[in-house]
Amino acid sequence: MKRSVFLSLFTAFMTLMILGSGTALAQKKVRLAYVEWDCSAASTHLVQAVLQEKMGYEVEILPVAAAAMFQALATGNVDGMVTAWLPVTHEDYYERVKNRVEDLGPIVGGAKLGWAVPSYVNIDSIEEINDHAAKFKNRVVGIDPGAGLMRLSEQAMKDYGLNKMQLMEGSGATMTAALDTAIRRNEWVVVTAWSPHWMFGAWDLKYLDDPKGILGGEEFIHTLVRKDLKKDMPEVYNFLKNFAWKDAGQLQMVMAWDQERGADRYENAKRFIKENEEQVKGWLK
Repeated sequence: MKRSVFLSLFTAFMTLMILGSGTALAQKKVRLAYVEWDCSAASTHLVQAVLQEKMGYEVEILPVAAAAMFQALATGNVDGMVTAWLPVTHEDYYERVKNRVEDLGPIVGGAKLGWAVPSYVNIDSIEEINDHAAKFKNRVVGIDPGAGLMRLSEQAMKDYGLNKMQLMEGSGATMTAALDTAIRRNEWVVVTAWSPHWMFGAWDLKYLDDPKGILGGEEFIHTLVRKDLKKDMPEVYNFLKNFAWKDAGQLQMVMAWDQERGADRYENAKRFIKENEEQVKGWLK
C-alpha cells in the first residue's frame, strides 16, 4: 500500500515536472529579425548560437527587408535585432518606430558607407567620376533599392552632378559579383560599399573621398529590442545589452569565415564562441 502511494505520488510529481519543463521551454523561444547583409547575418547567427548553446533558448531568425525588420520589432512580432545602422543608414526607419522600441546601444563602431573602387583606379574622389565615366561603363553598381545606402547614393548622384553615370540597382551579391568580374579583368568599377564587409579582405579596395559628406561619417551598428523584453525575458535582455564585438575587425573576421567554400554561419558562430570564451562569459554576466 505504502509502495503504491509512493509510486502514485512519484508519478504525479514527475508529470508536474515534465509539464512544467514543457511550459518553460515553450516560453523560452526568441525571435530575431535581420537583413541579408553579411555583417547582419554574422552578428545575428552569433547571438542565436549564444542563446541556444549557452542559455538554452530556442531561437528563430527571420531574414527580412529593412522596413519590415523595424516594423516587426515595433509591433512586437520579433524580440530584437542586432543590425540597426545609426545615425544615417537606418535613420528613416528608426525615426518612425523609436518610441515603440528600445535602443540598447552599439555592438560595434567604425562602420562606414561610401563608394569604393579597386586600388588600381587612379582617382580619389567622387568629384572625379564624371571625367572618367566611360572607363566606369557609365554606371555605379548599387545594391537593393530599399537600402539606405541607395537613397544616399541617389542624392550623391544629384549633388555631384554625375549626369554621365547611372546608379544600377541590384543586391549585395550582384554588387560583389560585378566587383569580382571587373577586378579579374583589371577594369574600372565603382560600387556602393560599406564596412565592415568581407570584400575589403578579399580585394585591395579604397573608398572615394566624399567632400560634400553626402554618404555620412562614421556609423554605429546598434541592438534594438521590443519595449517589453526586459520584463518578459530579463535574461535575454541582459545578454543583448552586453553583446558587442571588440572592434570592426573581429566582426569582419567572422564575415570572412562565412565566405569560405561550404561555410555554415551557425557553425562559424559556434567556432567564435569556442575561441573567445572569456568575451562570451562577459556577455552573460
